Amino acid sequence: MLTCYACERRFETGQRCDCGEPLWVDTDPAGIAWPDRDGVWAFGDLLPVERPPDGLAAAAGGTPLVRTPALDVDGARVHVKLEGTNPTGSFKDRGSAVGVAAAVAAGTDTVGTVSHGNMAASMAAHAAGADLDCVVLVPADIPEARLGRIATYGPRIVRVDGDYGRLYHDALALAPAAGVEFVVSDSPLRVAGQKTTTLEVLRAFAAGEASGAGDGAAPSPSVPDAVVLPVSSGGHASAAWKAVREASAAGLLDDPPRLYFVQAAACAPVARAFERGDEAVTRLAPEEVGETVAYSIANADPPSGTRALAAARDTGGADLAVDDDAVADPQRDLAGAGLRVEAASATPLAAVGTLRELSAVDRGEHVVCVATGVGYGSGSTAVDAETVARADLGAALGVE
Repeated sequence: MLTCYACERRFETGQRCDCGEPLWVDTDPAGIAWPDRDGVWAFGDLLPVERPPDGLAAAAGGTPLVRTPALDVDGARVHVKLEGTNPTGSFKDRGSAVGVAAAVAAGTDTVGTVSHGNMAASMAAHAAGADLDCVVLVPADIPEARLGRIATYGPRIVRVDGDYGRLYHDALALAPAAGVEFVVSDSPLRVAGQKTTTLEVLRAFAAGEASGAGDGAAPSPSVPDAVVLPVSSGGHASAAWKAVREASAAGLLDDPPRLYFVQAAACAPVARAFERGDEAVTRLAPEEVGETVAYSIANADPPSGTRALAAARDTGGADLAVDDDAVADPQRDLAGAGLRVEAASATPLAAVGTLRELSAVDRGEHVVCVATGVGYGSGSTAVDAETVARADLGAALGVE
């Protein structure tokens, strides 16, 4: 069963509510206890599928939570959730694992996604691991290095001209007729898998595994004071909120953490809406979008942006933006601690500095920064991808 967080309507299937907001998987957390281990499937009782198919999906999650005092920001104690240790190098593997597992359970032959980066590679890899066909829709001007990385796993790549932002909606509209299970950035299946990032953080603190040792501090509390993560589509932000809601409903959290979501200032529709006090996020016009080193979170029209607004406000957190200049030093600091991350993954650490300046985070508080991925590697696979016009997308998917 699927539920709309905004109007609480329930659906058997679908991706979005009639009110326009995204759905997520309904759960019953009553009686749930923390598992004794990490990994996506350790939380099977809170997932739409309880176990993975054979293959890569079984390896998703279980990423380290690293406490490095050298990364502390003006007395705020920083922990880093290192999602780059997932099989394909990003948190996207959590959602891909659940999406592919659900497709296998339903007897679906083909899965797909709309992405030109981590999610595309992740879906293609997990589909290959489960012996499913995979369709990846990418913009026509995708850099060859990214295309090569995605092509490594053997999906069918469709390069589409026109408005890349529309591909999300076009793919979902054509999915039933095309016979493709599209697991897009904020689909219920993907959010269900990605909530395990925050569930693992909460479990580690509850189990006393998020130690503050090494800096002369007392042991970490049973719940982090704050969790900070990058936001693009709003899917991962929504997943963090879902995790907090479920853990609270299960009686596992006495004082839930504040959730902070950070964007690059050059493309920050969620942060702008939060600062204005808006109830909904609106798409940025092309002239409102600038270039940024954090390109993987530069989403001018986030489909779950409004849900990210609600998540921050509900938990006493905030949506904020950081300039590119503020990202360089945190990225170097993370590397100096042995943690290699892409620029977008350095934005949470940059945001902690802003939050300290605003007194939103106090000295001595424990803050978890989610480093969502290691970035892009070079691909060596020869690419023979089909380029189609936007009007021909249906034909590319075999839909008249």
